[in-house]
Amino acid sequence: MAKEIKTIGRLQNGRRWKDTGIAFLYKSRDFMKWKKAANPIHQSAGTGNWECPDFYPVAKSGTNGLDTSVLGQNVKHVLKVSLDATRFEYYTLGKYYAAEDRYVPDNTSPDNWKGLRYDYGNFYASKSFFDPSKNLRVLWGWANESDTAKDDIKKGWAGIQLIPRTITLDPNGKQLLQWPVKELDTLRGAHVRLSNQLLKKGDLVGVTGITPAQADVEVTFSFRSLDLAEPFDPKWRKLDAQDVCSKRGSFVQGGLGPFGLATLASEDLQEYTPVFFRIFKDAGKHVVLMCSDATRSSLKKELYRPSFAGFVDVDLTDKKLSLRSLIDHSVVESFGAGGKTCISSRVYPTKAVFHKAHLYAFNNGTEAITVETLDAWSMKTAKVN
Repeated sequence: MAKEIKTIGRLQNGRRWKDTGIAFLYKSRDFMKWKKAANPIHQSAGTGNWECPDFYPVAKSGTNGLDTSVLGQNVKHVLKVSLDATRFEYYTLGKYYAAEDRYVPDNTSPDNWKGLRYDYGNFYASKSFFDPSKNLRVLWGWANESDTAKDDIKKGWAGIQLIPRTITLDPNGKQLLQWPVKELDTLRGAHVRLSNQLLKKGDLVGVTGITPAQADVEVTFSFRSLDLAEPFDPKWRKLDAQDVCSKRGSFVQGGLGPFGLATLASEDLQEYTPVFFRIFKDAGKHVVLMCSDATRSSLKKELYRPSFAGFVDVDLTDKKLSLRSLIDHSVVESFGAGGKTCISSRVYPTKAVFHKAHLYAFNNGTEAITVETLDAWSMKTAKVN
């Protein structure tokens, strides 16, 4: 049975000692006077300064969120830190020993720069909260600009909050699942659907009837066989997924992939931001790479245009992969395999803007891909109450 700590308030602070990242816990009975716990709640050598720590419970089963104070046998805890050295957010899953004010990550949860991330793209300084009215844990993150300071001054603002996401524990117990809050659906407008669309090698199929510069797209891809998956180069095992994506971009033909969506594309394809999958085979298993590649997103110079990427821990028994992308002019937020891997990109097209933007489904692999279903909606502008 879950129980709550009601007598003592707790607050967490992140810092570093030399190259060791540390999270300290402070306690208060009146929320006025705070006392630091004798020992850190957790620390990890070699990770550098910890910013914006977040610590909360998740239920081991079901989709309900939990209040921050909930403990119990059916609960895991999440410790998230924003690493100043990398500008990415990492998290571990583990056990909280409340009596000792001590957190211990699971042995399946890497506690270093190779660890799990909320988002493998432009996503930082996030904070979660519990919504008691809907029993949800909601995450809200920030994305800075990838253009220049001069551009910030010209437009008069810089940095945005991304779409809030719900957080639940993956049934495998080893990672979190993130998904845009349900309220976003109220902004959906005109709708189009593609079904059973075959994509042979080199095919590019346009999605028309919506506003591609401001859209919500959900798609399920399927394939007949894994036989044509490319070998995973052993040298890549030491690399981050982002580095692998930079070597195997959407324009590099493969066996099983790359396939996905070309977002914010100009008609002549001088500009586009592809969000795609590649499937490799490696030592008796398959490796799924998800990329959001901004290298060809704009003709404008002096931009930061990375090829963000993350690996997707997904069962390919049914030979299907799903993708959802939220497109909003200079932002592409993507959720692979039901929110197992998330990537947010900031992009600044010069030609693929407003009604001149296009959206395509594509395949640049030898194995034919079927778009089982693709649902796309024009998105309305939100109204602020």
